[in-house]
Amino acid sequence: MMKKKSLLLIVSAVLLFSTMLAACSNSGSNTEKPSPTAPASNNPGNNGGGTEEPKGDAWEFGSEPLSFSLYYHYNWADFLGMDEYPATKWLKENKQLDIKAIQANGSANDVMATMIVGNKLPDVIWMDRFHQDFDRLYQAGQLVPLDDYLEKYPNLLKWAGKEKLDLLRSPDGKLYKFPNWYTDKSTNTAGYAINKKIHREMGSPTLETIDDLYKYLVDVKAKYGDQVIPFEPDRAVDGQGVGVLYTAFKEGALYDSVGRQLIGVPNGDKLTSLFTDPAFRESQKFVSKLYREKLMTQDAFTQTDEMVTEKLLANRVAVYASSNVTQKTNLAHSEIIKENPDDGYFVIWPFHKAGLDKNKIYPGGYDKLGWNVAVITKNAKDPEKIFAFLDWFTGPDGMNLQFFGPEGKNWKGYDGEGSPIFTDQFDPVEVADIQTKNTWIQIVGNTSYIDPAKMKMEERLPEKDRNWQAKYQSEITWPTGIDITEFKDLTPPTDSEEANIQTLMTELLTQVLAESSQAKSDSDVDKILDKAEADAKKSGYERLLEWRTEQWQAKRKILGLS
Repeated sequence: MMKKKSLLLIVSAVLLFSTMLAACSNSGSNTEKPSPTAPASNNPGNNGGGTEEPKGDAWEFGSEPLSFSLYYHYNWADFLGMDEYPATKWLKENKQLDIKAIQANGSANDVMATMIVGNKLPDVIWMDRFHQDFDRLYQAGQLVPLDDYLEKYPNLLKWAGKEKLDLLRSPDGKLYKFPNWYTDKSTNTAGYAINKKIHREMGSPTLETIDDLYKYLVDVKAKYGDQVIPFEPDRAVDGQGVGVLYTAFKEGALYDSVGRQLIGVPNGDKLTSLFTDPAFRESQKFVSKLYREKLMTQDAFTQTDEMVTEKLLANRVAVYASSNVTQKTNLAHSEIIKENPDDGYFVIWPFHKAGLDKNKIYPGGYDKLGWNVAVITKNAKDPEKIFAFLDWFTGPDGMNLQFFGPEGKNWKGYDGEGSPIFTDQFDPVEVADIQTKNTWIQIVGNTSYIDPAKMKMEERLPEKDRNWQAKYQSEITWPTGIDITEFKDLTPPTDSEEANIQTLMTELLTQVLAESSQAKSDSDVDKILDKAEADAKKSGYERLLEWRTEQWQAKRKILGLS
């Protein structure tokens, strides 16, 4: 019992950072993929290799000591110190870097408020790019614009590209945000995982359509009773499996339509109400049917991440749907196969309503701008040198250090495509340990560079040693992700009327998802959604949709989509 509890605690700790892991584990690059132009290095520790060299009178990272403070603006993550991560420990010893930790210790908003009021901001803040505190710092003039550094230190500009950086610009036209896990291709990890043992014992039936799914869940319940959960939608209060199912009922449907940052459906050149969308109504009727017939988790809207993980680890879930399906399932799969190598989970092509094109069903999306951002405050004494470090860290030398360790043992030099050349001494166990331990310091991740490098690493390994998660991302989840960059960052300014409306709509969406999913009949689903539409109109929903439509169309122009 103690062993099981300890394992669950370890897994839960990793899952706190699952969003970040998903980002850094995913994506690829398109035909416009940049490749390092500097000559390949054959000397261990040489930072030439694939990283773009600073230009002109630029400062060279590592040429002299650099010290700055770093704060993670999250309740669940803190920078622990230079010696706690292999990458920063090496940088301390070899590049004269000293990052001083400022920690939230679970009280991020209180700590940030205290720092703002006391005018004692950290030099660098790592935060959600939609966070209201970014707006506050920007409006107070407390952030350093990065524009003057982009040409001098070219890795960010080269790998992210002007288009993405332009989308991150603030109303004054300046760039303050250094993105994390920007990408050129899909980073989707949403979808469905199937329990191998249960599927095998059920006769390995075909699972393609929504009708197939329903029949399978009914049969599973008939065979296993309460011993198995037929359908596990993860934390449905956040959408998760409920949102994933929505995408099965309409070609091109967006998971994000059921998300708090959009709460709308693109129709032509406008965003329209989610509550009147026929596909949403149909999907919620299906969800409520699963709920009524006890084919899905009965506490889907109240359960915790730990509870979901425990069920997956216990091998009690037949079908699992999530916006991040490869993360928790990968952890559970790894534990299950230790005792039963033929068991575990596999990821399938997304379910679709019969008659729809399965290749136009997208259970999740990806944002080319990545996840969160690092910002430099005006408290920093050497903002240019800090940027120089961040730019080096997001370049090939920095990314390879974080994922494969210092140049020399596991990799040495670069090939013609700018990828690291893996050595005969390459140790997959050591590399996996390096990546796990460096996860919490990957604050300016470059998906466009590191994913192709990781795929090359996987290809050289024997089949038995290849990463389960990488396999299903490359084969299933990445190909079934849709680009949703144009729909991201449609968040109203904090002091606007639209922001107040968004708050009301977020509360309404949370309530409606739960009520309609647990409705007693199809007609009740319609009644709940009809009432939701009426309440939304009273709250100013149409005004919010109009504002978001304007912002969306402006983003489409920047992206060259209209």
